[in-house]
Amino acid sequence: MGGERAGRGRGISVRKAAYAAGGAVLLAGCASMPDNGDLRGVESTPRQDAQVRVFAMPPSEDATPTQIVQGFLEALTSDDPDYKTARQYLAPEAAKTWRPELSTTVLSNGPAAHADRPDQEDTGALSYTLSGTKVATVDEQQSFAPDSGRYDKIVHLTKDAKSGQWRIDAVPQGVVMGKSDFQRNYMSVNKYYFASNHTSTTATELPMAVADPVYVRRHVDPTTRMVRSLVGGPTTWLDPVVRSSFPTGTALRKDAGPLTPDDRGRLAVPLNDSAAEVGTGRCEEMAAQLLFTLRGLSPAVEEVELRSGGGQLCSLTREGAETVATRGALYQPDYLYFVDKERRLARIAAGSSDTDPDPVPGALGEGATALRSVAVARDERTAAGVALDGRSLFVTSLVSGSSLGEPVLSSRGKTEEDRLTPPSWDAQGGLWVADRDPGNPGLYLLEEGKGEPIEVRTPGLAGRVRAVRVAADGVRIALVVEDGDRRSLLIGRIERTGADDGPDGARGGRPAVTVLELRSATPELEEVTAMSWAGDSRLVVVGREHEGVEQMKYVEVDGSTPDVSPPAALTGVKTVTASEDELAPLVAYSVDGIVRLPSGAQWQRVTEGTAPVYPG
Repeated sequence: MGGERAGRGRGISVRKAAYAAGGAVLLAGCASMPDNGDLRGVESTPRQDAQVRVFAMPPSEDATPTQIVQGFLEALTSDDPDYKTARQYLAPEAAKTWRPELSTTVLSNGPAAHADRPDQEDTGALSYTLSGTKVATVDEQQSFAPDSGRYDKIVHLTKDAKSGQWRIDAVPQGVVMGKSDFQRNYMSVNKYYFASNHTSTTATELPMAVADPVYVRRHVDPTTRMVRSLVGGPTTWLDPVVRSSFPTGTALRKDAGPLTPDDRGRLAVPLNDSAAEVGTGRCEEMAAQLLFTLRGLSPAVEEVELRSGGGQLCSLTREGAETVATRGALYQPDYLYFVDKERRLARIAAGSSDTDPDPVPGALGEGATALRSVAVARDERTAAGVALDGRSLFVTSLVSGSSLGEPVLSSRGKTEEDRLTPPSWDAQGGLWVADRDPGNPGLYLLEEGKGEPIEVRTPGLAGRVRAVRVAADGVRIALVVEDGDRRSLLIGRIERTGADDGPDGARGGRPAVTVLELRSATPELEEVTAMSWAGDSRLVVVGREHEGVEQMKYVEVDGSTPDVSPPAALTGVKTVTASEDELAPLVAYSVDGIVRLPSGAQWQRVTEGTAPVYPG
């Protein structure tokens, strides 16, 4: 996802012809090809430099059925904007009805193809089966999802009676390609909407932007495509908990050509008349959505001008966007917090080279109650701590003289591991925690960190919640869930559906909070042992694959792997914490104590202690 913690620890051969001036590579689908028989598999094109564009060759005169199928599959991996070359391999009617934008199926390797009845070529009709192992799909909304199982689809060819040329007359909808071709062709970009499932606590509170990751073709006008995708609305999964400031029916003006910023980074966005009547405040929210969305693309967009109805609606700079709306990555923590060797809550200035911690002011820093885990609210004025035995959760202010008071939540689990998880704060001051008691497991929310805990509904959840981390936006939650021998990282959507009925049957009771549509962010990991949010749509995870060794890696909320280097290896990691702020170093608790990973460096020991956390 554009800009998040980037670059920090924080079988058939094809003939290619390169055009040096334009950075183009041609895929010659019918070179070095057998004249008949099976295709052994379409080898994925080697990774190219980011500036190299790849174009396919059209079918040659008198190409064989095998060459037609091969050329078509290779054309799917090219940078042809509208797949015009790929359509040349199709019969006229098939070219009209084929919709490549419906989906992209990603296979572990390029699709293999074999002729079902190669001896039937003389009949003028032939079928090929495309096959492979699925690893992911991208749907019509450009939303990525891990996938598995076999891919088996039929393409049918006929020989034109007049021209004598073979063409594909029946083809699967969408496109298919190998994983390496997908990584070369597509990139992940966050588009941004505003959280809608909570009420602002103050009149001056800025709207909270929520990242909605999608995949777009890297070299096919990604700026225009991202603007269209943003204006078109959020993906289905996120839609129930976000809003867009673009009025219903808004779209790019029909005559809008490719959108390109000028030499000052100013991008003019012409919209249709549906947006013509918006006021300045709403227009600036629209511009902020665009600026947050386009920040990771190149060339960089520094300013957006929205136009509709023949005139300018508003203009907003990147700096101005941060005064209109906020997002998780804009939070800059003041301190890193942890439990020191005296079992107190202590802190060190975030991002500093300090190794000498200080106890926090207030009851949690005085050591009257030994702590097991902690969480600090994002305003760094309030903290929550779980007692050493895991049984009790306390909340108190981080000011001198504050008292601890009674626990706000208690567990009846028989062992420490069957009691309370480390807590987590959302941006609205809600405190989340799970009780791992096998006899009475549950996920709980304490609004503003106090009052009677709300039991959060988790329909469809199989297993026990072992760890909880809420995103800064307050509408997404990451859960480590234990189901049998497997511990998986699941991402859920938080919905607040108003209030339940009160005791007298009247409305006005407590809000109903539900986590819905949980989906795996680490399908390849069998055991997730630690995790933390590390960006607007990214997490850092510690875990292991089946019969594998422990590893630390970054993952996206949609289950894809970001195109960034994983953190440097670290042994015996027990907990890990990251900030949405890209400049704050990654911090972990390992066999060496509390350690941090500054940008461009190796892990460095900080101090003794456990359970390090940034605010959140």
